[in-house]
Amino acid sequence: MRALPLFVVLLLSSGCDVRSMRNQAKHEPYEPSPLFQDGTSMRPQVEGTVAAGSIFELRRRRAGLEPADPDLRPRPAMEVLQRGREQFDVFCAPCHGRSGHGDGMVVRRGFPRPPSYHIERLRDAPLEHFVRVMSQGLGKMPPYASQVKTADRWAIARYIRALQFSQHAVAAQLPETDRSVLEEGR
Repeated sequence: MRALPLFVVLLLSSGCDVRSMRNQAKHEPYEPSPLFQDGTSMRPQVEGTVAAGSIFELRRRRAGLEPADPDLRPRPAMEVLQRGREQFDVFCAPCHGRSGHGDGMVVRRGFPRPPSYHIERLRDAPLEHFVRVMSQGLGKMPPYASQVKTADRWAIARYIRALQFSQHAVAAQLPETDRSVLEEGR
């Protein structure tokens, strides 16, 4: 009876050859390979990967704080603002309101009021502040890094800046055509 477990262990261990596991068939990086359509064994880098050892960049990327977001650079300013507005309306307006005064529908239902984007402290804040708050959360606001892509967080921050400018614009800074429309409306 004692011999049965010993026999089972010997039987199972005999099927494992450690040397053959170390010497498996593999493809070297620049070696041709019939496995992929392009015929090479080296695969392109997956988007969003960071080289080993670049922990600082990885932390900034996870926080959504890249210094210059490559997704926004080639896009025209109006396209970025339109995307920012779309994302703002989905993720921010329920609490902050469509004009950014902190009077969204959630606040009207009894939840805590967020600060208005139009107070001096937030008008003077850099864009990175808004991206950091969206990424990591602050106070009652939860982090949105998992719901809002990095490029969209930067677009929202730029849209917030446009909202702030719209409420505190100086008439002398407007183009002549816009200034005349403003004066006609008075």
